[in-house]
Amino acid sequence: MENAARPFAGIDVVEFGQFIAVPFCAQLLAEGGARVTKIESLEGDPVRQLAPLPGGDTRHFLSRNRGKRSLPLDLRHPRAKAVIDGLLARADVVLTNFRPGLAEEFGLDVASLAPRFPRLVVGSVSAFGRHGPDALLAGMDLVVQARTGLMAALGKVEDGVPASGEAPVADYICALSLAFGIAAALLRRERTGRGGEVSAALMMAALVAQNNSMVRVESVDGPVHAAVRGRLRELRAAGRSFDEQAAVVTSARTPAMLQVYYRTYATKDDVVGIACVSPGLQRTFMAVLGLKDEAPASADRAELERYYADLGRRCEEVLASRAAAEWKPLFDARGVPGAAVRFSTELFDDAQALANGFFHDLPHPVLGSVRVLAPPVRMDGDGFQPGAPTPAFASQTRAILGELGFDAAAIEGLLKEKVTRAAD
Repeated sequence: MENAARPFAGIDVVEFGQFIAVPFCAQLLAEGGARVTKIESLEGDPVRQLAPLPGGDTRHFLSRNRGKRSLPLDLRHPRAKAVIDGLLARADVVLTNFRPGLAEEFGLDVASLAPRFPRLVVGSVSAFGRHGPDALLAGMDLVVQARTGLMAALGKVEDGVPASGEAPVADYICALSLAFGIAAALLRRERTGRGGEVSAALMMAALVAQNNSMVRVESVDGPVHAAVRGRLRELRAAGRSFDEQAAVVTSARTPAMLQVYYRTYATKDDVVGIACVSPGLQRTFMAVLGLKDEAPASADRAELERYYADLGRRCEEVLASRAAAEWKPLFDARGVPGAAVRFSTELFDDAQALANGFFHDLPHPVLGSVRVLAPPVRMDGDGFQPGAPTPAFASQTRAILGELGFDAAAIEGLLKEKVTRAAD
C-alpha cells in the first residue's frame, strides 16, 4: 500500500538521464515516494566510471542516484522499442537530458509521446534552450557558467583566468527547477487530466543564480551596458587580461555593499563573511567595530567608491586585531549576520548541519556507512525520505523486464542480442 503522506507516492518515473541535472531531479522525486526506473547505456551512466569504490559504486553516482532501480538498455537496438513501450505504458513522468536531436531520434520527445500517452508528463533538460543560434550546441555546467557570466560573477580566478570551482551551480539549480516543474505539471494533471511538457535549461539556471544582477532599467542602465560591451570588445581585440576586462564591468552592488557591508574580512586567525544589507544592520556592524559610516548624502558613485574603499580599509584593520572566535559572540549578540569561512569537507561534522538532519548516514551493502545529503526539503509525515543506494548495475534487469510482461525466454533473447545486460 502506498504511503499517502508521500507527495509522489504512486507516481512512476522513467529516467533517461546521466551526469547531474536529470538524475538529481529524479532522486528528489524518488525521495518523495516516486518509483524511478533509471535507463542506462550498456556501459552505465558515465559517472559510474569516476573513481570507482569497492562494489562498483562511485561518490558521484551515489550523490544523485539513490532510491532508484536501474535498467541497462541499448536505445539504438531495434528490439529496445518494445522495452521502452512497456515502460512508457505505465509511466507518469519521463525525464531526459539527451544531446540535441536524440530525443526525437528515439521517439522520446513530447511531440512523439503526447499523442500516444496524453497523461504523460515529459520533462527535459537542454544546455542553452531549444531556440536560437546555440540551441543545437552541446554544453555542460562549466561551459554554461562561462557562457552566462556566472563564472565571472562567482569571482574565482586561477593564473589570471576565471575558474568554475568545485560546485556545478547551474546543474543543480536546473535540477531543482525541473523538479518544481514536474510537481506543477502533476498538480495540473490532477485538475485537467492531461499531461504535458516541462523543459529546463542550464543557461536559464545559471541566469537565475545571478538574478540580483539580471535587471536592466533601459533608461538608466542601457547606455552604461552598451559602453561596457564596447569597451570589452576593445580590450579583447587588444589581448588584454581578464582582470583588466573585469575591471570595466560595473557591479549591481553599491560601493557600500562591495567595500564594507557584504564581503569577507581577514581576522587575526581566520576569514569571516559579513552580510549587512539593511541600514539598521549596517549601523550595528559599525557600532561593534567602533566606527562610523559618515558617507556624504549627495556624493556620486565615484565619490562613494573612494569613501567606502577607505572605510573598508579601516574595517579590515579593526577586524584583523582579534580572532574570529572573539568576533563571533559580539556579532551574534547584536544580530549581525556573520560566519567564519569553512571548507565543504568540514561540514560533514558540523554541529548545526547534524542537529538539523542535513546529512543522512546511508547504509551501503558493500561500503558500510556513507554520509550523504538528506532530502533538501522537509514535509510532515515523512513526505520526503532518504533513498537507499541503487542496487548494483544490471542486477535488476530480469526483474524489471519480468514486470513489463516479458517471459523468461524473451528476457534471455534480449540479453543474447545485447539489447540489455544482466549481472552475472
